[in-house]
Amino acid sequence: MCSLVSAIFADVPRPGGDYDRAEPLHRPRHDLALGPALCASFESANSSYLRRPNRSWRVDETYVKVGGRWAYLYRAVDSAGETIEFMLSPNRDLTAAKLFLRFALSGAGPRPRVINVDGHPAYASAVAELKHTGELARRCRCRTAPYLNNIIEQDHRFIKKRITASLEFRSVEGACRTIKGYEAMHAIRKGQIRWVARDDAVAQCQFVHSIFGVAA
Repeated sequence: MCSLVSAIFADVPRPGGDYDRAEPLHRPRHDLALGPALCASFESANSSYLRRPNRSWRVDETYVKVGGRWAYLYRAVDSAGETIEFMLSPNRDLTAAKLFLRFALSGAGPRPRVINVDGHPAYASAVAELKHTGELARRCRCRTAPYLNNIIEQDHRFIKKRITASLEFRSVEGACRTIKGYEAMHAIRKGQIRWVARDDAVAQCQFVHSIFGVAA
C-alpha cells in the first residue's frame, strides 16, 4: 500500500512542504519494524489468527501532518470497533474515497451490507460506482448517520494520540510505515487476534514475539 500511496502524493504539487525527506521527526524503531511485519500478516488472505470484521462498516477520515502539509488518514472499522483498513491520502475527494473502499474490499473479510459515513458526498458517489462495477453488492447501503460513526470517531483518538506524540512526519513513506505500526498495535490491544484477549497484555506480548520469531 505504501508504494501506491507514495505515488499518489508524488502527483500532487507540494509548495511549502517537503514530502521527500527520509523520515518523520520521531520515528519509534519498534513501530518502524512492527508495521510492515505485522501488517503483512494482517493483509494475508490466509491469515488464520485475525478475526474477520462484521458487515456493518463505519468509514471516516482524520487529519495527519506530512512534510508540513495536512493529509487525510482514511479509516474504516466495523460496528464492534474492529479495524478493517486505513489509507493515507493527500486529497479528500471521490477518487480517494473510491480507492480507499477498494482497499477495504480487497481484504479477506465479508462484503459490507451497509457503509455508514459522516455525510461527505464523495462516499455516496464512490459506493454507487463500485456497485456499478460489481465490487459492491447492489443491496449494500451507503447510510449517512453521524451518530453511528461515533465509534470510529472514538477509535481515531488512539491513533491520533500516537501521531501527535510524533509531532510530524517528514515523508509519506515514513508516515505510512509508522502509522502501520500504530494501527497494528491498536488492533492487537482491541482484541482482534483470535485467542488473544483484549485485556491479556501477556498474551499480546507473546503474539508480537511470535511474529518476529523471538523466544518467550
